[in-house]
Amino acid sequence: MKASLRRTLLAAAAAACFSVSAHAAEFINVLTGGTSGVYYPLGVALSQIYAKAIPDAKTSVQATKASAENLNLLQAGRGEIAFTLGDALGEAWKGNEEAGFKTPLKKLRTVAAIYPNYIQIVASEESGIKTLADLKGKNVAVGAPKSGTELNAREIFKAAGMSYKDFGKVEYLPFGESVELMKNRQLDATVISAGLGVAALRDLATSLPITVIPIPVEVVNKIGEAAYQPGTVPADTYRGQTAAVPTVAVQNFLVTHEGVSTDVVYTMTKSMFANLDQLVAAHAAAKAINKENAARKPPVPFHPGAEKYYREAGLIK
Repeated sequence: MKASLRRTLLAAAAAACFSVSAHAAEFINVLTGGTSGVYYPLGVALSQIYAKAIPDAKTSVQATKASAENLNLLQAGRGEIAFTLGDALGEAWKGNEEAGFKTPLKKLRTVAAIYPNYIQIVASEESGIKTLADLKGKNVAVGAPKSGTELNAREIFKAAGMSYKDFGKVEYLPFGESVELMKNRQLDATVISAGLGVAALRDLATSLPITVIPIPVEVVNKIGEAAYQPGTVPADTYRGQTAAVPTVAVQNFLVTHEGVSTDVVYTMTKSMFANLDQLVAAHAAAKAINKENAARKPPVPFHPGAEKYYREAGLIK
Protein backbone atom coordinates (compact mmCIF):
# COMPACT_ATOMS: atom_id res chain seq x y z
CA MET A 1 0.00 0.00 0.00
CA LYS A 2 2.80 2.39 0.95
CA ALA A 3 4.77 1.57 -2.20
CA SER A 4 1.68 2.20 -4.30
CA LEU A 5 1.06 5.53 -2.59
CA ARG A 6 4.68 6.51 -3.10
CA ARG A 7 4.47 5.72 -6.83
CA THR A 8 1.28 7.79 -7.08
CA LEU A 9 2.90 10.75 -5.34
CA LEU A 10 6.01 10.54 -7.54
CA ALA A 11 3.86 10.40 -10.65
CA ALA A 12 1.88 13.43 -9.48
CA ALA A 13 5.07 15.35 -8.74
CA ALA A 14 6.49 14.51 -12.17
CA ALA A 15 3.26 15.64 -13.83
CA ALA A 16 3.34 18.89 -11.89
CA CYS A 17 6.95 19.57 -12.92
CA PHE A 18 6.05 18.87 -16.55
CA SER A 19 3.08 21.22 -16.31
CA VAL A 20 5.26 24.02 -14.88
CA SER A 21 7.97 23.58 -17.54
CA ALA A 22 5.41 23.35 -20.33
CA HIS A 23 3.96 26.70 -19.28
CA ALA A 24 7.23 28.32 -18.20
CA ALA A 25 7.61 31.96 -19.12
CA GLU A 26 9.46 32.69 -22.36
CA PHE A 27 12.07 35.34 -21.57
CA ILE A 28 12.74 37.73 -24.44
CA ASN A 29 15.38 40.39 -23.83
CA VAL A 30 15.54 42.92 -26.69
CA LEU A 31 19.04 44.42 -27.09
CA THR A 32 18.92 47.93 -28.54
CA GLY A 33 21.27 50.93 -28.32
CA GLY A 34 21.40 54.29 -26.57
CA THR A 35 18.06 55.75 -25.50
CA SER A 36 18.50 58.78 -27.78
CA GLY A 37 18.92 56.65 -30.93
CA VAL A 38 16.45 54.73 -33.13
CA TYR A 39 17.11 51.18 -31.90
CA TYR A 40 15.73 51.88 -28.42
CA PRO A 41 12.20 53.14 -29.27
CA LEU A 42 11.85 50.40 -31.91
CA GLY A 43 13.00 47.85 -29.34
CA VAL A 44 10.35 49.03 -26.89
CA ALA A 45 7.68 48.67 -29.59
CA LEU A 46 8.95 45.18 -30.50
CA SER A 47 8.85 44.06 -26.86
CA GLN A 48 5.21 45.16 -26.65
CA ILE A 49 4.38 43.26 -29.86
CA TYR A 50 6.10 40.10 -28.58
CA ALA A 51 4.39 40.33 -25.19
CA LYS A 52 1.00 40.04 -26.92
CA ALA A 53 2.01 37.52 -29.61
CA ILE A 54 3.92 34.96 -27.53
CA PRO A 55 2.04 33.15 -24.72
CA ASP A 56 3.54 33.72 -21.25
CA ALA A 57 6.28 35.95 -22.70
CA LYS A 58 8.30 38.01 -20.23
CA THR A 59 9.82 40.78 -22.32
CA SER A 60 12.48 43.33 -21.42
CA VAL A 61 14.40 46.04 -23.28
CA GLN A 62 18.09 46.66 -22.65
CA ALA A 63 19.85 49.89 -23.61
CA THR A 64 23.39 49.07 -24.85
CA LYS A 65 26.29 50.49 -26.84
CA ALA A 66 24.55 48.97 -29.88
CA SER A 67 25.93 46.71 -32.63
CA ALA A 68 29.17 45.15 -31.32
CA GLU A 69 27.97 44.83 -27.72
CA ASN A 70 24.62 43.42 -28.86
CA LEU A 71 26.25 40.72 -30.99
CA ASN A 72 28.65 39.68 -28.24
CA LEU A 73 25.74 39.51 -25.76
CA LEU A 74 23.73 37.32 -28.17
CA GLN A 75 26.68 34.98 -28.64
CA ALA A 76 26.84 34.63 -24.83
CA GLY A 77 23.10 33.90 -24.65
CA ARG A 78 22.38 37.14 -22.77
CA GLY A 79 19.61 38.32 -25.07
CA GLU A 80 17.14 36.81 -27.52
CA ILE A 81 16.97 39.44 -30.27
CA ALA A 82 19.10 42.46 -31.11
CA PHE A 83 19.57 45.35 -33.50
CA THR A 84 22.82 45.66 -35.45
CA LEU A 85 24.38 47.30 -38.46
CA GLY A 86 25.09 44.98 -41.38
CA ASP A 87 28.82 45.69 -41.55
CA ALA A 88 29.23 44.89 -37.82
CA LEU A 89 27.25 41.67 -38.33
CA GLY A 90 29.58 40.58 -41.12
CA GLU A 91 32.67 41.38 -39.01
CA ALA A 92 31.22 39.43 -36.06
CA TRP A 93 30.67 36.35 -38.22
CA LYS A 94 34.29 36.55 -39.42
CA GLY A 95 35.68 37.36 -35.96
CA ASN A 96 37.39 40.70 -36.64
CA GLU A 97 39.09 41.66 -33.37
CA GLU A 98 39.60 45.29 -34.45
CA ALA A 99 35.83 45.58 -34.82
CA GLY A 100 35.27 44.20 -31.30
CA PHE A 101 34.98 40.44 -31.96
CA LYS A 102 37.77 38.30 -30.50
CA THR A 103 36.49 35.11 -32.15
CA PRO A 104 33.94 34.34 -34.90
CA LEU A 105 30.42 34.57 -33.46
CA LYS A 106 28.96 31.48 -35.10
CA LYS A 107 25.86 31.22 -32.89
CA LEU A 108 24.34 34.32 -34.51
CA ARG A 109 21.33 33.93 -36.81
CA THR A 110 19.51 36.56 -38.87
CA VAL A 111 15.85 37.41 -38.33
CA ALA A 112 15.36 40.27 -40.80
CA ALA A 113 16.97 43.11 -42.70
CA ILE A 114 15.08 46.16 -41.47
CA TYR A 115 15.77 49.83 -42.33
CA PRO A 116 18.97 51.54 -43.51
CA ASN A 117 21.10 53.67 -41.22
CA TYR A 118 22.26 56.96 -42.64
CA ILE A 119 25.70 58.09 -41.58
CA GLN A 120 25.10 61.68 -40.60
CA ILE A 121 28.15 63.84 -39.92
CA VAL A 122 26.86 67.03 -38.34
CA ALA A 123 28.81 70.15 -37.40
CA SER A 124 27.80 73.34 -35.62
CA GLU A 125 27.36 76.10 -38.17
CA GLU A 126 29.66 78.37 -36.16
CA SER A 127 32.54 75.86 -36.56
CA GLY A 128 32.72 76.75 -40.25
CA ILE A 129 32.91 73.06 -41.24
CA LYS A 130 31.30 72.43 -44.63
CA THR A 131 33.25 69.45 -46.04
CA LEU A 132 35.01 66.33 -44.75
CA ALA A 133 38.38 68.05 -45.27
CA ASP A 134 37.25 70.90 -43.01
CA LEU A 135 37.10 68.44 -40.08
CA LYS A 136 40.92 68.42 -39.88
CA GLY A 137 42.08 70.00 -36.64
CA LYS A 138 38.56 70.04 -35.20
CA ASN A 139 37.09 68.26 -32.17
CA VAL A 140 34.96 65.34 -33.37
CA ALA A 141 32.85 62.64 -31.67
CA VAL A 142 32.95 59.31 -33.55
CA GLY A 143 30.51 57.15 -31.54
CA ALA A 144 30.92 54.81 -28.59
CA PRO A 145 34.14 52.70 -28.79
CA LYS A 146 33.80 49.88 -31.37
CA SER A 147 30.11 50.65 -31.85
CA GLY A 148 28.52 50.39 -35.29
CA THR A 149 28.81 54.17 -35.59
CA GLU A 150 32.51 54.12 -34.79
CA LEU A 151 33.10 51.34 -37.32
CA ASN A 152 31.33 53.47 -39.92
CA ALA A 153 33.36 56.56 -38.98
CA ARG A 154 36.67 54.72 -39.43
CA GLU A 155 35.69 53.42 -42.87
CA ILE A 156 34.44 56.79 -44.13
CA PHE A 157 37.42 58.80 -42.96
CA LYS A 158 39.80 56.18 -44.37
CA ALA A 159 38.04 56.37 -47.75
CA ALA A 160 38.33 60.17 -47.61
CA GLY A 161 42.11 59.88 -47.04
CA MET A 162 41.87 60.82 -43.36
CA SER A 163 42.34 59.25 -39.93
CA TYR A 164 41.56 60.17 -36.33
CA LYS A 165 45.07 61.66 -36.10
CA ASP A 166 43.88 64.46 -38.37
CA PHE A 167 41.45 65.75 -35.74
CA GLY A 168 42.24 68.13 -32.90
CA LYS A 169 40.48 65.85 -30.41
CA VAL A 170 38.53 62.59 -30.76
CA GLU A 171 35.68 61.74 -28.40
CA TYR A 172 34.25 58.18 -28.24
CA LEU A 173 30.70 58.96 -27.17
CA PRO A 174 27.14 57.77 -27.80
CA PHE A 175 24.68 60.09 -29.56
CA GLY A 176 23.15 61.85 -26.55
CA GLU A 177 26.45 62.70 -24.90
CA SER A 178 28.07 64.00 -28.10
CA VAL A 179 25.10 66.27 -28.75
CA GLU A 180 25.27 67.70 -25.21
CA LEU A 181 28.97 68.54 -25.73
CA MET A 182 28.13 70.25 -29.02
CA LYS A 183 25.45 72.33 -27.29
CA ASN A 184 28.09 73.39 -24.75
CA ARG A 185 30.54 74.34 -27.55
CA GLN A 186 32.97 71.59 -26.45
CA LEU A 187 32.73 69.71 -29.75
CA ASP A 188 32.70 70.91 -33.35
CA ALA A 189 31.11 67.87 -34.99
CA THR A 190 29.67 64.42 -34.35
CA VAL A 191 29.22 61.25 -36.40
CA ILE A 192 25.82 59.59 -35.92
CA SER A 193 24.81 56.39 -37.71
CA ALA A 194 21.05 56.08 -37.36
CA GLY A 195 17.71 56.37 -39.09
CA LEU A 196 16.74 59.73 -40.55
CA GLY A 197 15.27 62.19 -38.09
CA VAL A 198 17.09 60.67 -35.11
CA ALA A 199 16.00 62.38 -31.88
CA ALA A 200 19.52 63.42 -30.81
CA LEU A 201 20.05 65.45 -34.00
CA ARG A 202 16.55 66.92 -33.98
CA ASP A 203 17.28 68.10 -30.45
CA LEU A 204 20.65 69.57 -31.49
CA ALA A 205 19.17 71.41 -34.49
CA THR A 206 16.62 73.13 -32.26
CA SER A 207 19.39 74.29 -29.91
CA LEU A 208 21.88 75.71 -32.41
CA PRO A 209 22.30 76.05 -36.21
CA ILE A 210 23.86 72.93 -37.74
CA THR A 211 25.48 71.83 -41.00
CA VAL A 212 25.03 68.29 -42.33
CA ILE A 213 28.36 67.44 -43.98
CA PRO A 214 28.12 65.80 -47.44
CA ILE A 215 29.79 62.42 -48.02
CA PRO A 216 30.35 62.38 -51.81
CA VAL A 217 29.56 59.24 -53.82
CA GLU A 218 33.23 58.87 -54.80
CA VAL A 219 34.12 58.47 -51.10
CA VAL A 220 31.35 55.86 -50.69
CA ASN A 221 32.72 53.92 -53.67
CA LYS A 222 36.24 53.93 -52.19
CA ILE A 223 35.03 52.10 -49.07
CA GLY A 224 34.65 49.04 -51.29
CA GLU A 225 32.15 47.12 -49.12
CA ALA A 226 28.70 46.07 -50.29
CA ALA A 227 27.19 47.09 -46.92
CA TYR A 228 27.93 50.74 -47.75
CA GLN A 229 25.68 52.33 -50.38
CA PRO A 230 25.12 55.94 -51.50
CA GLY A 231 22.22 57.60 -49.67
CA THR A 232 20.62 61.00 -49.17
CA VAL A 233 19.51 63.00 -46.16
CA PRO A 234 16.43 64.69 -47.66
CA ALA A 235 15.96 68.44 -47.33
CA ASP A 236 14.23 69.55 -44.11
CA THR A 237 15.06 66.35 -42.22
CA TYR A 238 16.44 68.69 -39.54
CA ARG A 239 15.67 72.29 -38.68
CA GLY A 240 17.61 74.67 -40.90
CA GLN A 241 18.75 71.92 -43.32
CA THR A 242 17.18 73.30 -46.51
CA ALA A 243 18.97 71.16 -49.11
CA ALA A 244 19.34 67.40 -49.64
CA VAL A 245 22.76 66.11 -48.58
CA PRO A 246 24.57 63.06 -50.07
CA THR A 247 25.70 60.51 -47.53
CA VAL A 248 26.18 56.77 -46.87
CA ALA A 249 23.47 54.22 -46.10
CA VAL A 250 24.15 50.96 -44.22
CA GLN A 251 21.49 48.25 -43.75
CA ASN A 252 20.33 47.39 -40.24
CA PHE A 253 19.37 43.87 -39.17
CA LEU A 254 17.47 42.10 -36.41
CA VAL A 255 19.50 39.14 -35.18
CA THR A 256 19.00 36.28 -32.73
CA HIS A 257 21.05 33.21 -31.80
CA GLU A 258 20.74 29.49 -32.48
CA GLY A 259 19.56 28.72 -28.93
CA VAL A 260 16.20 30.49 -29.39
CA SER A 261 13.52 28.03 -30.51
CA THR A 262 12.17 27.87 -34.05
CA ASP A 263 8.62 28.49 -32.84
CA VAL A 264 9.57 31.61 -30.88
CA VAL A 265 11.59 33.17 -33.72
CA TYR A 266 8.83 32.32 -36.21
CA THR A 267 6.30 34.12 -34.01
CA MET A 268 8.63 37.08 -33.44
CA THR A 269 9.13 37.46 -37.19
CA LYS A 270 5.47 37.04 -38.11
CA SER A 271 4.18 39.34 -35.37
CA MET A 272 6.61 42.11 -36.33
CA PHE A 273 5.33 42.23 -39.92
CA ALA A 274 1.73 42.02 -38.73
CA ASN A 275 2.28 45.10 -36.54
CA LEU A 276 4.53 47.39 -38.59
CA ASP A 277 2.21 50.30 -37.78
CA GLN A 278 3.32 50.07 -34.14
CA LEU A 279 6.97 50.29 -35.17
CA VAL A 280 6.28 53.31 -37.42
CA ALA A 281 4.46 54.98 -34.53
CA ALA A 282 7.58 54.44 -32.40
CA HIS A 283 9.94 55.92 -35.04
CA ALA A 284 9.54 57.02 -38.65
CA ALA A 285 12.66 55.04 -39.67
CA ALA A 286 10.45 51.91 -39.53
CA LYS A 287 8.60 53.11 -42.66
CA ALA A 288 11.46 51.48 -44.62
CA ILE A 289 10.82 47.99 -43.17
CA ASN A 290 9.11 45.56 -45.53
CA LYS A 291 8.99 41.78 -46.02
CA GLU A 292 10.59 41.80 -49.46
CA ASN A 293 13.76 43.58 -48.29
CA ALA A 294 13.79 41.64 -45.01
CA ALA A 295 14.30 38.31 -46.75
CA ARG A 296 17.24 39.35 -48.94
CA LYS A 297 20.43 37.37 -48.45
CA PRO A 298 22.03 38.47 -45.14
CA PRO A 299 25.72 38.32 -44.06
CA VAL A 300 24.78 35.62 -41.48
CA PRO A 301 22.43 32.62 -42.09
CA PHE A 302 18.73 32.98 -41.30
CA HIS A 303 17.37 31.41 -38.13
CA PRO A 304 15.11 28.44 -39.06
CA GLY A 305 12.14 30.25 -37.47
CA ALA A 306 12.60 33.33 -39.66
CA GLU A 307 13.23 31.15 -42.71
CA LYS A 308 9.99 29.27 -42.06
CA TYR A 309 8.08 32.57 -42.09
CA TYR A 310 9.72 33.79 -45.33
CA ARG A 311 9.02 30.45 -47.04
CA GLU A 312 5.35 30.65 -46.04
CA ALA A 313 5.26 34.21 -47.41
CA GLY A 314 6.78 33.02 -50.71
CA LEU A 315 9.89 35.16 -50.27
CA ILE A 316 12.38 32.27 -50.02
CA LYS A 317 12.21 29.13 -52.15
